[in-house]
Amino acid sequence: MDLMQLGTQLLSEKLGLQVDANTVSSALSGLLGDGQGNVDFASLATKIASSGELGNVLNSWLGDGANQAISPESILSLLGSSNVSDFASKVGTDSATAASGLADVLPQVMDKASSGGSLLESVGGLGGLMGAASSFLK
Repeated sequence: MDLMQLGTQLLSEKLGLQVDANTVSSALSGLLGDGQGNVDFASLATKIASSGELGNVLNSWLGDGANQAISPESILSLLGSSNVSDFASKVGTDSATAASGLADVLPQVMDKASSGGSLLESVGGLGGLMGAASSFLK
């Protein structure tokens, strides 16, 4: 199962969505995607790292061991309230419920994306990720 399918399945189950998987996948791709139907994990990781306060949370998702939680409020801040609202309307739920579901599912999917270090390698390791994050702050 690819990561988009995993995210779609987990979100559908978590939110009890009544829409088909293609609708959820399309909405998720629109929210987190790279424009080609895939989740852009490297960009998302860079955005999280650049937020400053969530660096430890991101490290727990990318490393081995337990994943730290992220709050729905942090999801709204990272992804943008209007973007989460658009996602929610596409899948037939409200923004608060969508943010809560994304807060539960995103750590699991990011953890799977980084299994074996593949996500970190794609951005040049942790140093590359932090370098990219620092470029947002300039």
